[in-house]
Amino acid sequence: MQETNLPIYWKRELVIAGIITLSPAITAAQTLPDTGDDAMAEHPYVGIWVTKDGRIRHELLPNNRYDEARGERESAYQGRYRLTDNYIEYWDDTGFTADGEFIDDVLYHGGMVLYRQEPSLTSPR
Repeated sequence: MQETNLPIYWKRELVIAGIITLSPAITAAQTLPDTGDDAMAEHPYVGIWVTKDGRIRHELLPNNRYDEARGERESAYQGRYRLTDNYIEYWDDTGFTADGEFIDDVLYHGGMVLYRQEPSLTSPR
C-alpha cells in the first residue's frame, strides 16, 4: 500500500471492505466532557464580549461552554471553547470550528473585534 502524506488533522480509517476512507480527527478539546462545573469561574476571559455595535455577543461560561447571540437571535450558536494563554478555540455544537486571540483585553475572532461587556451596576432582583 502506498503511503500518503495526510494533514495532521486527518486520520485514516480502514473500512471492512478494505477501502481507505478519510475522516477528520477528533481533537482533545472536542472530547472534553461537559461536567457543568465552574472550573473557569475565576478566569479573566470568562464573561460577555460584544462587538462595538452590540450586534454580536459571546458569553464565555465558566464550564468551558459559550453562547453566541446575533442581533435579536439569542443563542444563535452554542458550543465548547478552550483557552490557551491568550488564544481561544471554539467548537460549535453543529461541528463548526473557529478561533481567536485576546490582545490588550480585546477579542479578535473571525474578522470581528469584541470588547468586554462590564456587568451592569444594577441587577434585577
